[in-house]
Amino acid sequence: MSERIEDIAVKMVAGGKGLLAADESTATIKKRFDTISLVSTEESRRDYREMLFRSDDAMRKYISGVILYEETLFQKAANGTPFVDIIKAADSIPGIKVDVGAKPLAGFPGETVTEGLDGLADRLAKYYEAGARFAKWRGVIAVSDTLPTFGAIKANAHALARYAALCQQAKIVPIVEPEVLMDGEPGTQSLDRSEEVTRWTLQVVFQELAEARINLEGMILKPSMVIDGKKVRKASVEQVAERTVKVLKETVPSAVPGIAFLSGGQSTEEATAHLSAINSGHDLPWHVTFSYGRALQDSALKAWGGKPENVAAGQRAFTHRAEMNYLAAKGNWTKDREQAA
Repeated sequence: MSERIEDIAVKMVAGGKGLLAADESTATIKKRFDTISLVSTEESRRDYREMLFRSDDAMRKYISGVILYEETLFQKAANGTPFVDIIKAADSIPGIKVDVGAKPLAGFPGETVTEGLDGLADRLAKYYEAGARFAKWRGVIAVSDTLPTFGAIKANAHALARYAALCQQAKIVPIVEPEVLMDGEPGTQSLDRSEEVTRWTLQVVFQELAEARINLEGMILKPSMVIDGKKVRKASVEQVAERTVKVLKETVPSAVPGIAFLSGGQSTEEATAHLSAINSGHDLPWHVTFSYGRALQDSALKAWGGKPENVAAGQRAFTHRAEMNYLAAKGNWTKDREQAA
């Protein structure tokens, strides 16, 4: 594996491959396991992640890297093989979530700022030693008829930039994730409003990245798509694609090697359809792919159900979703291909 962050960044997004976001916190994975009536323990979490990471076809053909939670980065498979080694053996890159979550932003009711900068340099050195070559930090931007405020966007953008600088200093590629939420109440988050907030957020983020002297060729952007609120979803797939491409071209420098979208608030197939439409018929200066968690894992989790005898079924479901998103990253996904698989 190349140790130049620029080369690692390109490998993370090139050729239609994308990222598996397997960085659910202990609290979040418990909620996922609750849906299949499985108790979340260190062993059950290990078994679930092992099922995914040992899906050879998916990992080798469609997944370029895996975002891990700290527990998983240092975890071993049932036979004692470190998960990092399993991921590397599939020619995939291990990564690590490094923020400690969004906390209420003092003085800004209804808004948050992501924490985790304290001690991050030391943690990054430990993660690098363990095999991580990229990291992820999520800033959360709330939307309503009065939110976000500039203060909240600025605070999150500054934290993202400081995180990115520390990562690059540690020879780790930063994934910069400013997520514009789509939880706005009906009437407050139209497609126009989402476009406005996404543009504003990305403008401030890239200003902060410039001021922090970030090497744009050694980072990946993980934005949300421009989509109307999930409680008022009206936009067509084509409208989402057109608005998203428009905003990205206005705000994201071409020096950034790749954009790996998050899937938050979208159904499994919706996230795939939107990604394919963005890549189809648009002249884009970046590699544009996926960094999906739930949209890659939901069907696999249900098929597995926490039962050893269902591991193969879970792997088939995961491989199918990974392949569909690989096709979408090439602009080649269709409903017919979805149903024929």
